[in-house]
Amino acid sequence: MSSPDSSSGVLVLGGGPAGMAAAFELSRAGKRVTVVEREENVGGLAKTLVIHRPEGTYRTDIGPHRFFSKNRYLYEMIEDLLGERWIAVPRHTRFYVNEKFYFYPVRLRNVIGQLGFIQSFRVVRDFLYEKVRSVLKPRKIASFGDYAISNFGRTLAEFNMINYTEKIWGLPVDQISVDWASQRIAGLSPWATLKKMIWKQGGPKTLVDSFHYPDHGSGLIYERMRERVESAGGIVLTRTEPTALEWKDHRITRVFLKNEEGVKTFEPEAVVSSIPMTHAALLFAPQAPAHVMEAANSLKFRAQVYLFLTVDRDHVTHDNWIYFPNKEIPFGRIAEMKNFSSRMVPDGKTSLFIEFFCFEGDDIWRKSADDLFHLAIQWLEKLKFLKREEVLSFHHFRQPHVYPLYDLTYSDRVSEVITWMDTFENFHAIGRPGRFRYTNQDHSLEMGILAAKNVLAGRRIHDIDAVGSDSEYFEKGYVPHERKP
Repeated sequence: MSSPDSSSGVLVLGGGPAGMAAAFELSRAGKRVTVVEREENVGGLAKTLVIHRPEGTYRTDIGPHRFFSKNRYLYEMIEDLLGERWIAVPRHTRFYVNEKFYFYPVRLRNVIGQLGFIQSFRVVRDFLYEKVRSVLKPRKIASFGDYAISNFGRTLAEFNMINYTEKIWGLPVDQISVDWASQRIAGLSPWATLKKMIWKQGGPKTLVDSFHYPDHGSGLIYERMRERVESAGGIVLTRTEPTALEWKDHRITRVFLKNEEGVKTFEPEAVVSSIPMTHAALLFAPQAPAHVMEAANSLKFRAQVYLFLTVDRDHVTHDNWIYFPNKEIPFGRIAEMKNFSSRMVPDGKTSLFIEFFCFEGDDIWRKSADDLFHLAIQWLEKLKFLKREEVLSFHHFRQPHVYPLYDLTYSDRVSEVITWMDTFENFHAIGRPGRFRYTNQDHSLEMGILAAKNVLAGRRIHDIDAVGSDSEYFEKGYVPHERKP
């Protein structure tokens, strides 16, 4: 194993957005940094995969990662990393419900034309009913389902919120925490949506309309960070993972790392961890208290399986994404990477990235590439996206720790683990898996930057949990000047 200095420096566990942002910020401040990443490439859930074929090179994110944020510092940081390779992309999104396509953001004529008068009337009726009820006899908000119905009315909630949410999580909405609503749809207003549909404006511009994207995929951000870290003297160890975190007096004193070359010990100044909380909690030696271990073992992640198709066609759609809330369709979302950047595919070709939600070990998770392709192509042909003979190749990927599972009791269990971990003055848990919080890419970057500042200060001067904790809709954000693709 490439040997880091075992007596000094900061050890970053996990090379995803949060971990790489922390390493990058620490390197810029002159700290010696070692990043440990289990996979071959950095980027975590935002990395970009590269597939070489005779006709050329295809690139795909593992689930496209558009960039939007309310934080100008992040835009300036990425502009510095990418320069002209940081492009503005118009957003084109649809969802397919009950055999009809709808635009998102919604368009009044499209919605009324597709729903029809009776269903449109029900949407308005149920929404007004809930508004009156909220004054006279407020609904008890105990779950995501309660929140969605109370704020949007039953017809609209069941049309495009409840069904897709249950598909993502694999749970009924009455078993999903209201925290999911506060992160994903809080601040969304039917009135504001209607105003935008009619007048094409209303409130600040949001990245519902456009977003920024690296011309070779979101992974380019993290590869550039890696280059900067290494040029500053830092080390990035891939295909490497921690096996133990020794501690004394609530300080991490030694970390054991393992890869194909063997085992190495590291005596860190500080540890920044973005690996799954459920795994990190089990690495502490001496072992964490029983209640912490029990809480960590009870937390679960929702997984994903992906199918990537290379396609002998110039375009399949003009959408970035299309969402499929109905449960009879086995996949939840498809993306055409060419519509993010033309440099993601060879000239004259395109690709489709297909996402399936699952639990690790279930039927979807266990399917072979051939079986998954057979399952998907039936629907792609039925929906008239493409023909089987147009598919040049298909590629199969799995990710076990994608969505922290927000069931009704997750919060108390997370609090038990985090409260104990945060007693370690030189251990900083960050990121979506590390903090067990559903965060967008920008929030993960912010967590990494703030963790770096805490390390530099020698104490927790920034509250990591304050990142992304406001009640605004997650897709509102500052939009910098546009650079067209």
